[in-house]
Amino acid sequence: MIKKILFLFVIGLFLYSCASVPVTGRSQLNLVSNSEILPMSYDQYQQTLKDNKLSTNQEYVNMVKSVGKKIQVAVEEYMKQNGMSDNLKGYSWEFNVIESDEVNAWCMPGGKVAFYTGIMPICQDETGVAVVMGHEVAHAIANHGRERMSESLVANFGLSSLSTAFGQDPSLTQQLLYQSVGIGTQLGMLKFSRTHESEADHIGLIFMAMAGYNPSEAPKFWERMEANSGGSRQPEFLSTHPHPDTRIADLKKELPEAMKYYKGGK
Repeated sequence: MIKKILFLFVIGLFLYSCASVPVTGRSQLNLVSNSEILPMSYDQYQQTLKDNKLSTNQEYVNMVKSVGKKIQVAVEEYMKQNGMSDNLKGYSWEFNVIESDEVNAWCMPGGKVAFYTGIMPICQDETGVAVVMGHEVAHAIANHGRERMSESLVANFGLSSLSTAFGQDPSLTQQLLYQSVGIGTQLGMLKFSRTHESEADHIGLIFMAMAGYNPSEAPKFWERMEANSGGSRQPEFLSTHPHPDTRIADLKKELPEAMKYYKGGK
């Protein structure tokens, strides 16, 4: 009887914890809340800034901050229009550029963004930055970090003992939470799955379009990114992404939807 009650409890927990990803509507499992994950994300972001040298290239810094602010406004407007502003509760946006040859950028849960100087020449201009910014911010808005955390909980504890993770071993739960947002890792973020990457591409197109950047420029950025790899080992930014040809083809298919949000601009 106890096992049956526990099983029903877990099933109910799963049903209660199912959520839909903004824009795409994909169902995802979210067993943790922003109130749990955001404070840890913010602590790690500040530690990352302390452990690395911030760029003194004012052109790069101004560009990233300017584009970031426009993407932020677009995200907030999209969420407001679709009755999802509560999803942004606790967000504390921040945009910085880290001095590094690494071709990379990331956004932690809660809107904490970092670009590495190594990716800026490939971005070329504000529109290129908007492609990357939209994609990375989309990971946060789609709650991919929280989803990874939820999947880690299930994988580590299983259905029958999931309640133990929440009730009897909070330290282990916290450890999984840190791992899901890359706490303590060199890059600040762990690799997302290809499903997450493709979803971020889709959502990012809409966010950059709403911010006033032409989404039709997105495939061109990814062509430059692929050319930059020179056929050698792909940079970290591309390591778990779909094959370049596939991603570019998918982006082109999604352009008609994204263009509905584009009012002109860059």
